[in-house]
Amino acid sequence: MANFSKSNVPQFSVDVYQNEFLPEGGREVNAIATVTSTGGGTVGSAVSAPHLYSAGQGPDAAVAIMVDCSGSMDYPPTKMRGARDATAAAIDALRDGVRFAVIGGTHVAKEVYPGNGRLAVADPATREQAKQALRRLSAGGGTAIGTWLRLADRLLASADVAASAVRHGILLTDGRNEHESPEDLKAALDSCAGRFTCDARGVGTDWEVKEVTGIASALLGTADIVADPAGLAADFTRMMEAAMGKEVADVSLRLWTPVGVEIQFVKQVAPTVEELTGRRTEAGPRAGDYPTGSWGDESRDYHICVRVPTADLGQEMLAARVSLVAPQADGTTQTLSQGLVRAVWTDDMAASTSINPQVAHYTGQAELAHVIQQGLDARKSGDLDGATAKLGRAVQLAAASGNADTAKLLSKVVDVVDAAEGTVRLKAKVAEADEMTLETRSTKTVRVKKQ
Repeated sequence: MANFSKSNVPQFSVDVYQNEFLPEGGREVNAIATVTSTGGGTVGSAVSAPHLYSAGQGPDAAVAIMVDCSGSMDYPPTKMRGARDATAAAIDALRDGVRFAVIGGTHVAKEVYPGNGRLAVADPATREQAKQALRRLSAGGGTAIGTWLRLADRLLASADVAASAVRHGILLTDGRNEHESPEDLKAALDSCAGRFTCDARGVGTDWEVKEVTGIASALLGTADIVADPAGLAADFTRMMEAAMGKEVADVSLRLWTPVGVEIQFVKQVAPTVEELTGRRTEAGPRAGDYPTGSWGDESRDYHICVRVPTADLGQEMLAARVSLVAPQADGTTQTLSQGLVRAVWTDDMAASTSINPQVAHYTGQAELAHVIQQGLDARKSGDLDGATAKLGRAVQLAAASGNADTAKLLSKVVDVVDAAEGTVRLKAKVAEADEMTLETRSTKTVRVKKQ
């Protein structure tokens, strides 16, 4: 656990929502696990006034800010100015005592501050020195994001950083990763995964959405578009404040299943859809860990689907045990909270055919993210009928679930004739920024509407 007083450690809870009743011969069990972390002392303290913490009062943390300095950042010049201003704003949001570094990224990665393979310790003097160093940033060169990430990893793995520290990266790019192969970037992401989390931002409209969202997904961070460089400073401030609110690093969702139970999938479904099934690491007999990254005061939802052996009517079984675990300094793990997924066989048709509202809602939200991606891909490939069908279904799902933000983004790409029926027409002209915003934010979900 991080090195701070026990009263500041968040308390975790796991609430399981499911219909545990199965018909005769039924085998598929679905459940939504809502994980909530509260009482970490972040809201209204570290976030709203980071400098009120003196060194050592908050959790150990280390942050690397990676700024694109490739030649395209000079077109228009407001991009480079915006990046410098945004990085300065992020530095201002650092809590005293947090270790940090600034990296300038082109086809190579360079240490901008403090240099010599070190991290600085945030205080008024080092924040000012870092902002002075930003003035030397200039645009020129190519883009090889994997080299930026590898340098960030080396710095964040510094001997001065406690093993339990929250390690976080912020990455800004304005272009495509043209100076290294996709395989090189994937190798860098694979080597960094689980070592630090990273938020990624694309500025302007000349970058590749799947690259930026892929970085954030692999490193369990957030991704977004900042179409206008003028919005960078506010966005960077929000990102850094969120990073400063993280209290516990390297938390995993541990799923234990009895003999004969098969795991169909595990995915995060709120606040964004994130597939976790393929990220499992074994954690003992019939148990596996799924990474969730760092936590502050927040709540997330996970959809778990398992296949159980058949059983006689009236029988019940434990289908899965869901736990939140965090590593300890001695190499063991601490269980932070847990919940149970059950299966009960019944001949009551009303009970066994009822779909739990949370399960139904998030099944729809996952489909919404999927059909938006399919629709945009079809539009880019010239399949206008396919695009219309998929984006129409997206409009229908967004309306039914109350996802107003996604509905608004969809309305910039299609003309909505009937939202309830999913009847739409593709717009003849769509601003590139609007299409990229929809694609980048397509995985954002809303919670279940209160009944």
